[in-house]
Amino acid sequence: MGNSPLFTDDTVVFGLLMLALGFIFYTESRTTGFWPKFYKIVPGLFVAYMLPSLFTTVGLIAPTWKTVNDAGETIKHSTNLYYVASRYLLPAALVLMTVSIDLKAVFNLGWKALIMFFTGTVGIIIGGPIAILLISMISPETVGGVGPDAVWRGLSTLAGSWIGGGANQTAMLEIYGYNQKLYGGMVFVDIVVANIWMAVLLIGIGKSNRIDKWLNADNSAIEALKEKVSTFSNKVKRNPTLTDLMIMTAIAFGTVSFSHYFAGFLAPFFERLVGEIESATARNIFTFLGSEFFWMISLSTIIAILLSFTKAKNYEGAGASKYGSVFIYILVASIGMKMDLTQIFDNAGLIFIGIVWMTIHAGLLVLVAKLIKAPYFFLAVGSQANVGGAASAPIVAAAFHPSLATVGVLLAVCGYAIGTVGAILCTILMELAAVS
Repeated sequence: MGNSPLFTDDTVVFGLLMLALGFIFYTESRTTGFWPKFYKIVPGLFVAYMLPSLFTTVGLIAPTWKTVNDAGETIKHSTNLYYVASRYLLPAALVLMTVSIDLKAVFNLGWKALIMFFTGTVGIIIGGPIAILLISMISPETVGGVGPDAVWRGLSTLAGSWIGGGANQTAMLEIYGYNQKLYGGMVFVDIVVANIWMAVLLIGIGKSNRIDKWLNADNSAIEALKEKVSTFSNKVKRNPTLTDLMIMTAIAFGTVSFSHYFAGFLAPFFERLVGEIESATARNIFTFLGSEFFWMISLSTIIAILLSFTKAKNYEGAGASKYGSVFIYILVASIGMKMDLTQIFDNAGLIFIGIVWMTIHAGLLVLVAKLIKAPYFFLAVGSQANVGGAASAPIVAAAFHPSLATVGVLLAVCGYAIGTVGAILCTILMELAAVS
């Protein structure tokens, strides 16, 4: 953003986001008047996502902005709220939501979850080249460029991000040598299109019963898991004491601390190990192992699953998943503030490619879900585990029920593992489409 937003202090911005969340929950709790009708159509989680984006759009807040000092130098600024939410609150939320998980019941969700995840991956792989072919018929210059400026090279970074995550995206930038001066435009397309798609998925959650009926879906395994967790929660339910709250805080953030600490060792270790691989292709396939975020999320989830086999799971009765949901909503708000709706028109051509690409991804998911009668939960989480990764797949999963957040994380980790391989295959097809 070129101009400073009205509020630049993170403390003030955080307070504004919390006021927005408070307003949403207050209005959602109303039982008469306009609000019940509104939230029957628009899910509260979607509003929690869009309201901060409106704040950014009108210039109240901003994820990044620039100022010019007295010497005429341009200085870049950014908020730390998303970093804090994704690195501290997200893993804490995963711990609190996973500590009471029934792992056997999660595995009983069956093969349809994996089918939908890999369908999402295939949708990204084939969606890129098809989008290039379609757009080239209307606007060849939009998908043109030569050498490092070739658009297909830039789109390779989107493939890396939408199948895996940030580490895979960086790997694709390195592999195909896209002009880094133009890279910012691709990052913007990534943010805008992925966030629009997440918004669509969140709206769908409010209509999931109707969608499942249309899909002829069998969601008995999901309902069984939700019922099992709810029954257990009611069985151990108690009015939380200050001791309960402090111990839950200790478990959550103690695990976050442990995960950050060991991620700081594991990421550099594997980065060196991967760097010693002779094959450049193999090196880039395993780039995600050098990501601290990958290890932090993975370790937090593993520890939480281990804790679920101990008496720590009884803290669900004191509201562990509810406190985890608070952190998830803060993360949602911080993601929402990254989107300025007016900037969509600044990169209209590239964004149109991204929208066509994502539409193909979505269409394939719907087709396969209809064929195998998979519930909307598998469609939404399978897609977001690809496109959003570990930062947002748990958000979508937890919107169905807090106990399902772990499913989003497990699938997102699969995305990290296959992200670079899938993105390379997609890029080969995009290059062929661009030169045809």
